Amino acid sequence: METQDILKKVRQIEIKSKGLSHHLFSGAYHSTFKGRGMSFSEVREYQFGDDIRHIDWNVTARSGQTQIKVFEEERELTLMLLVDISRSTNFGSLDQTKMQWMTEISAVLAFSATQNHDKVGMILFSDKVHLYVPPKKGRQHILRMIRELLVLRSDSGKTRFDIPLQYLNRVQTKKTICFLLSDFHDPVHEASLKIVSRRHDVIGLQILDPLEKKWSAIGLIQLKDTESGEELLLDSSDKAWLKKFEEDHKQQAVKIKQLFNRSNADFLVLDIQDSYIKTLLNFFKKRT
Repeated sequence: METQDILKKVRQIEIKSKGLSHHLFSGAYHSTFKGRGMSFSEVREYQFGDDIRHIDWNVTARSGQTQIKVFEEERELTLMLLVDISRSTNFGSLDQTKMQWMTEISAVLAFSATQNHDKVGMILFSDKVHLYVPPKKGRQHILRMIRELLVLRSDSGKTRFDIPLQYLNRVQTKKTICFLLSDFHDPVHEASLKIVSRRHDVIGLQILDPLEKKWSAIGLIQLKDTESGEELLLDSSDKAWLKKFEEDHKQQAVKIKQLFNRSNADFLVLDIQDSYIKTLLNFFKKRT
């Protein structure tokens, strides 16, 4: 896209995603992801039923009245978006490609985080890390990330999950909320996922095009693998092939979910035809 087109698209995404995050996610996001702990806020006069372990003896001695420390939750968190920009994400049979859907979803999550005064960072990857955006706050920072997501990178290749996961562990030593967005057509490196999940709160988000889950019987179709370049002619009217395709997809979905479960991480399949908002909101409520 030209620069003017990118800026226009950024604005469109901002308007839509800010509305969704404001009306749907503010409370749910806040309740789901807890802060790092409790921090001292103020002192007040002791009341019956207060925990005596929180009495501030120094202030009590100076004032002559029993004073107790008041604590509040440390809310500030860091949200990291790990976004797969491999060639397969440029496929789309609807009005948007998978990459465009991932951009929109990333924006919704980022605006939800910033409404709670959390920092947001991003890693774009395929078979290498293409871009690392350190966590920051603010609208301009999020708009910059959206612009980066809209840029089509000619050097993107296949997906390797070990590379961004290991990179995240190097650049983020403190716990973060990590959303891993991908179509998950390539195998996930289980050892790397387990290591990252010990430190970070990892949630995998699978974004698939409807044609990647179920085909219609429309006859002969010429297909090309965007990552390998391999071409294939198939008969979509073949009932046996259609059945096998759907069964393979279901089995693969079960395997990925089991892998995330073994790694103590969450995994969601987002339905772009129905409502990914509903799926995320249900996940937030369940986690709460």
